[in-house]
Amino acid sequence: MRSIRDRDFIETIEGFMFCVVGYLHPPGMYTAYLKYIPETEASESIWSRGTLKYRRILKRYHVLNVKDTFKFLREKYPQYIHYCRVRDIEFSMVPEDYVKKYYLPELKLCEIMERGPRDILEERALELIKLISREAGVQLDRMGITGSILLGIHNPEISDIDMTVYGLEEALRLREILKRGIQEIRPQGKKYILEWCRRRSREFNLPEGILRTIAKRRWNYGVYKGRMFSVHPIRSDLDIREKYGDKIYHHVGSIEGEATISSSQESIFLPAVYKVEDVVVYRGVSVDDVREIVSYEGLFCDLADSGDRVVFRGKLELVTEVDTNKTYYRVVLGTTEYGSGYIIKKEIS
Repeated sequence: MRSIRDRDFIETIEGFMFCVVGYLHPPGMYTAYLKYIPETEASESIWSRGTLKYRRILKRYHVLNVKDTFKFLREKYPQYIHYCRVRDIEFSMVPEDYVKKYYLPELKLCEIMERGPRDILEERALELIKLISREAGVQLDRMGITGSILLGIHNPEISDIDMTVYGLEEALRLREILKRGIQEIRPQGKKYILEWCRRRSREFNLPEGILRTIAKRRWNYGVYKGRMFSVHPIRSDLDIREKYGDKIYHHVGSIEGEATISSSQESIFLPAVYKVEDVVVYRGVSVDDVREIVSYEGLFCDLADSGDRVVFRGKLELVTEVDTNKTYYRVVLGTTEYGSGYIIKKEIS
């Protein structure tokens, strides 16, 4: 069986739908955030499976919205809130005993290919994946479908298409071909991007000009035959080099500063990992050995290249390698403690 991966989904015995986060999970548990819950009253919800309606409890993809779901769980379903001593965080986690079904994006794609699309959205999703696969030279078994289509609760008329691609080499091929452009694929509309920049500017307390620059680098979003889509690079088993417990993370405080990117290759995944050097600390805890900037916020994935000078703000963690007892520091973005963290290229600050 393959490893637990980012953007897999879990359905619990209550019918809650959790999205798996990252690749580090305590024994017998899955680190995941709550996205959909069954609707208990008559509803006009756009998500449904048969006669059962679902409500999207996670309103937007922002860590503070994820934090809001913790309140709901802590009050009514505390079995899904846990403290992790390895990562020094409290987060939503699904114990194995509460799992009703585990959803794999690559198996959903296989299912649709074998039985044929059941509605217009599945048809468009299959067309799009085959198109991108062919153009990029990536095998279909290295791709998948996540989100509402994976769960079978999508609305055929208005839901988006969320795709996965597995492996660094495969993700880089898709990035190259989508940046170059495919005739049948259109960029997101100017009006949509303008509103996106305004909204994200408020959420992250960043100037709209910076968000416009970030939007220009977002190669993994587009429109196919009138349907919005996204592509999410996921680590393959070969790319997952850290096991739970290999390192211990300890929250030290907050930090702001600037650094030079020494390697951005793994920033294509979530969490995005930037190796850094020549770090200068402006504010917060002053330390000497900051080696990484890691983002759990998708907005900051793949937005800087090796050699770029960046400014950052986030949570400072002390990392201890268990086997060697060696230590270093990293900056983490997209945390519940510091929801307004960021990494941006210095020339656009």
